[in-house]
Amino acid sequence: MMVASNYEGDVFTAISHPARRHMLDLLAEADYSVNALAGHFDMSRPAVSQHLRVLLEAGLVSEERHGRERHYHLVPEKLGPVRDWLAHYEHFWDDRLQRLQQHLAKGAKNG
Repeated sequence: MMVASNYEGDVFTAISHPARRHMLDLLAEADYSVNALAGHFDMSRPAVSQHLRVLLEAGLVSEERHGRERHYHLVPEKLGPVRDWLAHYEHFWDDRLQRLQQHLAKGAKNG
């Protein structure tokens, strides 16, 4: 898997792949070695390492050597750009949910 140099370090590119999002989910619970992470996926250890490299380049994970193994740790604050981007769209959801709540309240009164 090749990562174009224009995308190195891009959080949105890093989270675009379902396997990398799943790795982040796992790392949100605990630190993992490559081998331990690989046990959660139907892919080779080198493929898991490639995905981890993308997450590392985006700053979403850090690695620490423990003997011969590398352990990976989630860096959640690096997801800030995603949170900020989603926040821009919150008013759409808030408005729709408020209208749904009003609609349901009217139905309950008429029911």
